[in-house]
Amino acid sequence: YAFDPDLDMLYYGSGNPAPWNETMRPGDNKWTMTIWGRDIDTGEAKFGYQKTPHDEWDYAGVNYMGLSEQMVDGKMTKLLTHPDRNGLVYTLNRENGDLVNAFKIDDTVNWVKKVDLKTGLPVRDPEYSTHMDHQAKGICPSAMGYHNQGIESYDPEKQLFFMGINHICMD
Repeated sequence: YAFDPDLDMLYYGSGNPAPWNETMRPGDNKWTMTIWGRDIDTGEAKFGYQKTPHDEWDYAGVNYMGLSEQMVDGKMTKLLTHPDRNGLVYTLNRENGDLVNAFKIDDTVNWVKKVDLKTGLPVRDPEYSTHMDHQAKGICPSAMGYHNQGIESYDPEKQLFFMGINHICMD
């Protein structure tokens, strides 16, 4: 969890859908794998950004929500940065939930080709899908994730986040 006292907002992530067999639960499985921004006084959801619709790999995104203020398009902007188990780092405008950026932690992340910054949706590589009757090999990252429940920090002078990562793939 993270809290912004100026906006009176709380930020957190929701976990993966179940059952893990993705064939048994069609659709995006909305509100799983989501970064939430909530009004601390009312509990109202101000935004929800789903990182991995129809998660097939158990990439529950409930870890670190880093708050910073950085320049975006020439304007100082309140940001939320989230390194996810799915191998991507997401940066959102923490006032409204708009996606600012999403990039791979490491070039070996292969379940996704990229995130379409206009739609916010991942562009998947079907070779690494876990659907029935398909034996995917070398899926990166593993269910453990490239980033999990590690310790992170942000240096506002350098405008850099520091985090530990795993480098494990799976079949």
